[in-house]
Amino acid sequence: MLLRRRRMPALRAIERLVALQAQVPRDPYVALWSRLERFRPEALAEPIADRRAVRMTLLRATLHLVTAADAVALRPPMQPVIERMVTGTSPFRQVAQDLDRDELLAFFRGLLEEQPRTRADLVGAARERWPERDADLLGYAMYLLATVQVTPRGIWGRSGRAAFTTLDAWVGPSSSAAATVDDLVLRYLAAFGPATPADAGSWSGLPAMREVLERLRPRLRTFRDDGGRELFDVPRAPLPDPDTPAPVRFLPEYDNALLGHADRGRILPSVTPQWGDPGWGSILVDGWVSARWKLERAKDAAALRIEPLRRLPRADRDAVTEEGQRLLAFLEPDVGSRDVRLQVPA
Repeated sequence: MLLRRRRMPALRAIERLVALQAQVPRDPYVALWSRLERFRPEALAEPIADRRAVRMTLLRATLHLVTAADAVALRPPMQPVIERMVTGTSPFRQVAQDLDRDELLAFFRGLLEEQPRTRADLVGAARERWPERDADLLGYAMYLLATVQVTPRGIWGRSGRAAFTTLDAWVGPSSSAAATVDDLVLRYLAAFGPATPADAGSWSGLPAMREVLERLRPRLRTFRDDGGRELFDVPRAPLPDPDTPAPVRFLPEYDNALLGHADRGRILPSVTPQWGDPGWGSILVDGWVSARWKLERAKDAAALRIEPLRRLPRADRDAVTEEGQRLLAFLEPDVGSRDVRLQVPA
């Protein structure tokens, strides 16, 4: 949905993309603005407010926005990834040694279902219950439960502490069947294929993707890339001509278009400088990460700061500036002064 903005409801777009990165509450809104025609923040804020979409730990054991139905279906196959994230560290194993894990999880579940709580709340309760143990480390066990971040956090124009409750308590018990790993991989390919087993593993965090794709091979089509690697895809998936023009697109700080493949060379040129400072999103020019952007606010003014990562021709600079102006109007419609500042490399 980055070559051409689509007309579809926000929830269907989220399902099409499986899940949207949501560590930064604003990110899913920017992701959908770049992919949907005439997208309004309310189109996403309303389903989050009425619990048809939720923010939860999912792919790669990181925070994602998914529909409520997919939260129920996709959380079970992702449990091994989350288990590995929590219990795979020796400090946690040491502090939880000889502690009844079922008792610990039941303790946390009871607290979370009594009322939404922050991780700090759970750490404090664990410190009182098990004073001889490192409560900070015990607190990570909360992620072993299927939890969601509650609103108002995540709703456009509002803020709130990062508080959690269980998925069941938030959306109610569901009779929906859990998805299998095969289901998950097929949906990944429909959104991000063609892809290698390593790509599918990088996107999900799950191991043994070669075995999964071999099992699915009769239902898939395959290609070879320029390096001879085998790529898998679902049948009849679009495969644009290499010369198809790709318009300028602004991606949020975290987006699976960047994180959905082990080989990021298909979107991130090897000569592109990397950055570790937070708050920066990426800008695609002809399908390649070519600049980065950051929103800056000051009283009743807002600016979109754009830093090219390579020398851009004048036409590309103009296209980036125009798209940046549209994004800034979307992000800050009510400020008195808006400015797009594109830095031109010397």
